[in-house]
Amino acid sequence: MTTPIAHDSRVSRRVFLSQSAAVTAALILRPHGAAGAAAPEANEAVLDRARASIQQHRLGPFTVRVLGADGRPVAGARVRIEQTRHHFLFGCNFFRFGRLQDPGLEEAYRSRFAALLNYATLGFYWASYERERGKPDYAYTDTVLAWCRDHGILCKGHPLAWDHPAGNPRWLPEHPDEIGRLSVGRVREIVGRFKGRLDYWDVVNEAVHLGQANLQTPMSRYARPLGARRYVLDHLKAAREANGGATLLVNDYRLDPPYFHLLQSLLDQNPKPFDVIGIQSHMHDHPWKLAQAWQHCETYARLGLPLHFTEATVVSGPRKGPGENWGDTTPELEARQADYVAKFYTVLFGHPAVQAITWWDFSDNGAWQRAAAGFVRKDMSPKPVYDRLMDLVKRQWWTRIEVRTDDKGACSGQAFYGDYRVRVDLPAGGSVVKNTTWKPGAPNTLEIRV
Repeated sequence: MTTPIAHDSRVSRRVFLSQSAAVTAALILRPHGAAGAAAPEANEAVLDRARASIQQHRLGPFTVRVLGADGRPVAGARVRIEQTRHHFLFGCNFFRFGRLQDPGLEEAYRSRFAALLNYATLGFYWASYERERGKPDYAYTDTVLAWCRDHGILCKGHPLAWDHPAGNPRWLPEHPDEIGRLSVGRVREIVGRFKGRLDYWDVVNEAVHLGQANLQTPMSRYARPLGARRYVLDHLKAAREANGGATLLVNDYRLDPPYFHLLQSLLDQNPKPFDVIGIQSHMHDHPWKLAQAWQHCETYARLGLPLHFTEATVVSGPRKGPGENWGDTTPELEARQADYVAKFYTVLFGHPAVQAITWWDFSDNGAWQRAAAGFVRKDMSPKPVYDRLMDLVKRQWWTRIEVRTDDKGACSGQAFYGDYRVRVDLPAGGSVVKNTTWKPGAPNTLEIRV
């Protein structure tokens, strides 16, 4: 998907998303292999299911044991447990980093991002990342990665291979075979260069639309004769060879059967060529019904891989007209955006197959299609949606506990999965601080000797 580019090149994609919404919903809402369509649930029923699932799948038991130097249990110690980071990835693209002329806006953009989110998508659009052949903008990426590392933010690169004008530098050669060699080689070089610092990748973006009549690009001359499956596999293989420990995604806005079938055919390979299914959810005009969001998760979870919602959008400004961009944010639409997004995030956080949600864009300043899609306004002031998500992500879905150890020196409870700071204050004075991580399926037991 998405970068600020000439809007006429995106017409077919927007038409697909808006005009085929009903058809797509009907196809996806029908259980795989079933003959009839499933009756959609009411919003409240879906939310109730999601909230129950959050309790079941996003929290787990923990135990902290406090022992003295002699190995005996310390009873009556005060244990303060404070979450510092979610295991789940709450993210957004971070494309405006370093791009804002006003230092105050730049600082606010970064600080509000880091206060809410733990996951950032960095741009690797070939046409803008390597404007001159052989001179990719690695220095900029190095700067962003260093800042994100210092602020505890995991990063993902997006996209490496994309049959779209933004994926086609002007200097690309004419011969399809040479284009393919450069494209696959680019994936191998970039993934290898950032190994250990950037290990999540949207390797192939929107492969289902190969061959669209209005996307006559140099990349399509190489990719279309191969077909989507071979085109995707070649790039995934290069990424895997460059970093065997990387998490590789295939990403698309097409959630109708062609995408499902493409993924299914790729997963027939052994070993599996990718690790995560990327699902775009741009809802500029028509937010999904909550039952539809849940059913998308159910459908793609059948493929047996985790799901990342890679590009999610709901706007807070009015559309100017058919085929046009959006107006500035308004209080009324901000309220609607906040209400829907809180419910949408609850549904996705509640589905056990989902591991990440990435919003598109963080700020209205420089947003794709100039839409008022941000969590914050152009001046970086928070919209209601920012405050609602802060309440969910850092309060309702966040663990802070203070307990006392029993006569066995132990205390236990339920906590959201993630990173923790555990402070023990001893009855006789003094304290000890330990950091730990509690994950799904792990014992999540911490022993502290004092």
